Amino acid sequence: MNHEALALEMRGLRERVTGITDTAVAAADGLLIAADTADTIDPEGLAALAAAGLGLARRTTQASARGTLRQTVTYGSHGCAAVYAVGDTALMIVLGDEGMDVDRLHRASQPTLDRIGDILTAKAPEGV
Repeated sequence: MNHEALALEMRGLRERVTGITDTAVAAADGLLIAADTADTIDPEGLAALAAAGLGLARRTTQASARGTLRQTVTYGSHGCAAVYAVGDTALMIVLGDEGMDVDRLHRASQPTLDRIGDILTAKAPEGV
């Protein structure tokens, strides 16, 4: 897996959407794959919690016949946390401050999610 390409995608999203403070990519089971987070954030714990929340949201979406889950957003007094499904096997976590435009984040994140999905599913060259 190309960790440098993942880091570039996460950094690029942060540059395109004002207010993003932290990003991470994790497997659907909660194992951290890559993180660009502040020292005050435990990226492994964040990945595990986000995966659990995404799993519950997926089940809720299925039980209520709302189609395929795209994302969840949790709002707090100091900003928000958005968790996006990357196919069925991974997720991306985006943390933002109070000024982050969540609608802009949703629009800007889709191409990033597609590229992250491609990076995660790319096969390593033979002999590597």
